[in-house]
Amino acid sequence: MKVRPDKINLLIEEIERILDEISEIESTYADSIHQVHPSFQQSARNLIHYRALRTIDITSLQKNLGDLGLSRIARAEPHIMASLQNCRYILKALVDDEPLDHKPRNISIRKAQKILRTHTKDLLGYRSKGRRVRIMVTLPSEAAYNYELVHDLMESGMNTARINCAHDGPAEWKKMIDHVIKAKEKLKKNCRISMDLSGPKIRTGAIEQGPQVRRFRPLRNEFGQVIQPAMVLLVPELLEYNNNELPVEQSWMEQLKIGDKVIFTDTRSKQRSLTVKAIEKGKVLTTCLDTSYIKTGTILTIDGSQNSCEVKELPSLEQAILLKMGDHLRIIKEQIPGRPIQYDDEGMALEEAFISCTSPEIFDFVEVGEKILFDDGKITGVVKKANQREILVEIIHTKMTGSSLKADKGINLPETNLKMRGLTEKDREDLRFIVQHADVVNFSFVNSPQDVQELLLELEKLDALNKLGIILKIETQSAYNNLTDILLEGMKNYPLGVMIARGDLAIESGWENMARIQQEILSLCNAAHVPDVWATQVLETLAKKGIPSRSEITDAATALNAECVMLNKGPYIRKAVNLLDYILKSLSEYRDKHVKMTPVMEKANIVSSIDLKT
Repeated sequence: MKVRPDKINLLIEEIERILDEISEIESTYADSIHQVHPSFQQSARNLIHYRALRTIDITSLQKNLGDLGLSRIARAEPHIMASLQNCRYILKALVDDEPLDHKPRNISIRKAQKILRTHTKDLLGYRSKGRRVRIMVTLPSEAAYNYELVHDLMESGMNTARINCAHDGPAEWKKMIDHVIKAKEKLKKNCRISMDLSGPKIRTGAIEQGPQVRRFRPLRNEFGQVIQPAMVLLVPELLEYNNNELPVEQSWMEQLKIGDKVIFTDTRSKQRSLTVKAIEKGKVLTTCLDTSYIKTGTILTIDGSQNSCEVKELPSLEQAILLKMGDHLRIIKEQIPGRPIQYDDEGMALEEAFISCTSPEIFDFVEVGEKILFDDGKITGVVKKANQREILVEIIHTKMTGSSLKADKGINLPETNLKMRGLTEKDREDLRFIVQHADVVNFSFVNSPQDVQELLLELEKLDALNKLGIILKIETQSAYNNLTDILLEGMKNYPLGVMIARGDLAIESGWENMARIQQEILSLCNAAHVPDVWATQVLETLAKKGIPSRSEITDAATALNAECVMLNKGPYIRKAVNLLDYILKSLSEYRDKHVKMTPVMEKANIVSSIDLKT
C-alpha cells in the first residue's frame, strides 16, 4: 500500500499536538506529583499523562495508525509518552531522508514493565514459580484453630493470607498469623499477611436467636436406604467451626467403649441411638442411622446401664427473616434483635418484620423513594417512609419463593448521599494491631483522597508510614469517580495497591456498568504502575460447593490482567486454590498482563493433571 507523505505529516502533527496538551496538563499537577513517594515519581507522572490522553478523542488517530500496521496506543497505559514518541519517530522515518535522533525522555516500555514488577514484589512478595499473578486467600475463623488448613493452603499456592477484621478478634487473628508463620518456616515459602479494616460498612443488626439444637442426618439413596450414617463427635468442649460435635462431661465420655450404644429421646420424642465407632484422646466418634434433633439438656444414656449425662450448652441456631415481593420491612435505629413477620392463627400479618442497622448515621440521610439493597443485592427495596427512628422499606425484588435476610449482611444505598467517611473508631483500634503483625493493610470503603489522607496520618502517628503496604479497596461509585486523586494521595506511601472489590462496586454502580468500570480501574492502575487485586466471587461456587461454573473459569482467566487474585473462604477453598494455580500457570504463555501472546497451539489435555483434593 502506497502511503502519501502529506497524510503521514498530518498524523505527526496530531501526535505533536497531543504531546503538547499532555505536557500542559502535567504542569498543573506538578505539586501533586512532587509530593508522592520517590518510588512513585515517574509513575505519578505517567498516570497524569494517561488521564490527559483520555480527555482527548484519539479514535481517528488510532484507526489511521492501525492501517499503517503501527501501534494503536491501545495498550500504552504504563508508558504513554514513550509510545506516542515512538509512533512519531516511526512516522517521521517514513517521510524524512535524514537519519533521526530518537532518545525518549520518558519511561520506556521495558522500564514500565520492570517498575510494575518491582512495585508488585514490594507489596505482595515473591511470585510462585511458573505464574506471574499472586493468589490471596481469605482465612476463615477455622484457621485460628486448624494449622493444617493454613499449611495446605500455602502448599497449594497461597501467596498472601488475608484476615478480615470485620470478623473474629485480636486473639483469633494472632493465632491465624502464628499458623501462617509456622507454615512459612516449615514449607520454606514466602507468604504475606494482609488485614482488612472493617470500614464504615452498613450491615443488618442482630436477629432473635433460634433454639439451641443440632440436627444430625444420615445420607440416603433414592430408595431411602442409609448409605452413610451421620457422624456425631462427642467432645468436652465445642470448636466453633465444627457442626458435628456434641459437648458432654469428660468423666462420662471416658466410660464409653467401642461398640457401646448411647440411647436418647430427641426433640420430636423419637427414640434414637448413637453407636461408638472410635475413641481418641479428648473425643469419641459415634454414628447415627436415623435423623436426630438434639438440644441442650438432652439426656444421653449408655445402653444397659444407668450412666447418663446431659448435653452441655449448644450454640443457638442463626435465624433469618424471610422476605417476599410486596412485604414491608422496618429498619429501626434502636439496637434490639430483629424479628420476622408475626402472624395470627388465620395467617394474617400482625406485625411487620423489623431489623436494626449497625450504622445509625444513615437515618440522617435516607429519603423516600430511594433504593435500598440487602445481602449483595439479593433483596431490593424502595424507601416508603423515613424519619430519625426508622425506615420503612417495601420489598420489590427477591427470589420467586422469597429470600432470607440474616444478621450482619450488607446494606447498600446507591442513591443516598451518605456523608460517612474515613476511619471508624474500630478501624483505629484494629490498625494498632495491624501495624505490629501484618505486612499490608486493606483500606475498606475509601471514597475520596481525604479518606486516604486520614489513613496516612494515622499510620504516621503509629510510625508505620512507608513501612506497611496499603491496598485501597475500590467498592463505591465515589471511589471510582475520584480514583486518580485517590491514587495520587495513596502514592505518598510505598508500597501501594488497589483491590477491585466487585461485590459492593457492582451494587453501587449497577450490574450493567460493572464490566466497563473494572476495565477502567485496571487501566488506571496500570498507568500508575500500581498492582491491582481482582476480588469478589472468584471461583466462589467451587469454594462453597466443590464444582465451579463455566463462567467462573472464564472470570478466573480474565484475572491475568491483574497482579493478584483474591479467593474467599469456603469448605472447598483448597480445591479452589489448586484450580486457580493451575489456570494461572497454564495461561501464562497466552497472556502477559494486557498483552495477548501466541505460543504454539497445543491439543487439549483430556485428563487433568491437577490435584483437586479438598
